[in-house]
Amino acid sequence: MAERVIINDVGPRDGLQNQAVILDLEQRRALINALVDAGLTHIEIGSFVSPKAVPAMAGTGELAAHLPKQSKSGEPFQFSALIPNQKGYELAMAAGVRDVSMVVAASNTMNQRNINLSTDQAMTVSKAVFEQGREQGANTLAYIATAWECPYEGLVDESVVIRLAGELFEAGASEIILADTIGAACPGQVSSLLKKLAAEYDLSKFSCHFHDTRGMGVADVFAALEMGIRKFDASIGGLGGCPFAPGATGNVATEDVVLMLHQMGFDTGIDMRGLLAAVDLASSYVGRELGGNSINWIRRNIDKL
Repeated sequence: MAERVIINDVGPRDGLQNQAVILDLEQRRALINALVDAGLTHIEIGSFVSPKAVPAMAGTGELAAHLPKQSKSGEPFQFSALIPNQKGYELAMAAGVRDVSMVVAASNTMNQRNINLSTDQAMTVSKAVFEQGREQGANTLAYIATAWECPYEGLVDESVVIRLAGELFEAGASEIILADTIGAACPGQVSSLLKKLAAEYDLSKFSCHFHDTRGMGVADVFAALEMGIRKFDASIGGLGGCPFAPGATGNVATEDVVLMLHQMGFDTGIDMRGLLAAVDLASSYVGRELGGNSINWIRRNIDKL
């Protein structure tokens, strides 16, 4: 049996939040269903943030109510949503979304620009929500943003990430996602941080989120894979970009990551032809051609994959 690697597609949230074109709920649902049809069971469906701040994410609660309940394989879905605070948590719970994630940046300036809080203040808010989630049976995930580099402060000290991870686990986070928010990390930096984290924690509780700003997204996935990470965020067609992080371009493309994993002999449960259909659908919605670095090769060789 091939070893399983989980891909969490963040296109419906992280990918769409910064696009010029705002999709309606039916389009967002169709994109999620296209990903489901391709075999994805882990999808970030949206966020419970103020629609004034992020208009593209309005109506996530209504969206959640109309999503499929069980995958074709019988594997349970993890339809997660980003929440900014206690109110977001309550909205998610009311909508029946039990998988929720919060973001804390490893740098003070990024937290200030993103949520108008210092790192310590953001940790206080997150800990309170995670503790409540643990009591109520929610699955709470924690993103450590700018885990390698901040667009405002530069390189991030690894010891800061290690400390934040410990505090988040203690508060009740079930999983920590290390996010290279601006796509600045190289494979050596990825390996270095994960090696230090492995000395303190169980790496099976970590996943990684890379951007392709400098063309190293897939290489960073490989480096994390070599260190033992078996779950990754990726975005269909390479959609993405953070509105609060200058220079952050699209996330590493789901099709690029899946292609590499399949060629390496890993199982993702994802069908490449289905991914192409999802890329084409997303392209039609945003009004421009999408696709990772391998998209043209995949199109030419789809019958062989």
